[in-house]
Amino acid sequence: MSEHACSALIGPGAIGTTIAAALHEVGRTPLLCGRTAHSQLTLRHDDGEIVVPGPVLVDPRTVRHPFSLVFIAVKTTQIPDCADWLKALCDENTVVCALQNGIEQEALLAPYVSATVLPSVVWFPAQREPDASVRLRASPRLTLPDLPQARQVADVLDGTRCAVALSADFASIAWRKLMQNAAAGLMVLANRRAGMFSRQDIAELALAYLSECLSVARASGASLSDSVPKEILDGFQRAPADLGTSILADRQANRPMEWDIRNGVIQRYGRLRGIPTPISNVLVPLLAAGSEGPG
Repeated sequence: MSEHACSALIGPGAIGTTIAAALHEVGRTPLLCGRTAHSQLTLRHDDGEIVVPGPVLVDPRTVRHPFSLVFIAVKTTQIPDCADWLKALCDENTVVCALQNGIEQEALLAPYVSATVLPSVVWFPAQREPDASVRLRASPRLTLPDLPQARQVADVLDGTRCAVALSADFASIAWRKLMQNAAAGLMVLANRRAGMFSRQDIAELALAYLSECLSVARASGASLSDSVPKEILDGFQRAPADLGTSILADRQANRPMEWDIRNGVIQRYGRLRGIPTPISNVLVPLLAAGSEGPG
């Protein structure tokens, strides 16, 4: 185990591998922690590949000291399984940067850490390949709230291929990304990739759903324009037809899905704010049943 890593990473999946590779490329390889003991991580991108030497640690008891910065890149459904890692890697001085979906990252991680939890918005598509490598389809970038702790993350990633932006209106940006993730839930129900959005009927459904999401986002304090639903749909329609999404991959692999933090949250916040959510009221039970059954 490296005693000189400047940060630690929990969850070397698609997003985690991308961050680990960006750091390794400039000589700041993080301590790698996960549930599978990979000997190395491989990130493939348009210009080649980056191989991050392992090992990926699988036993939290091997961690000898807390870290000042910990990236956590597991699905929100896997947070309870990371409790021992968080305990070993963090103390009250640690900043935990959550590379996760949703707008509730701080609340979900709070029961497991006494550290500062810093939410983020991840703006890049990365997919796990059958050989366990990761394919990065766009330049990686993160948005963080403009807080002192975010500057620590920005400093660690400075000079890497992963750009970092600090935003004074982080909540609006997070809600916009949530809307994009929510629309991707339609791909689960159709069992199709991004090419499905070229259908006129799917485009109309997506716009109606995104408009519902926009109303909830605005009622929750987000400042987003009327053009956002169309902009998100345009993004899906411009994407490669075979572009998937993590929630679709989970459904196809019969794994638990992040339906609540991507779609259920729209319904929950809508009820809280008194905003009707008729489309959510259909989508959410179907996604929940697809994830949890029974049947």
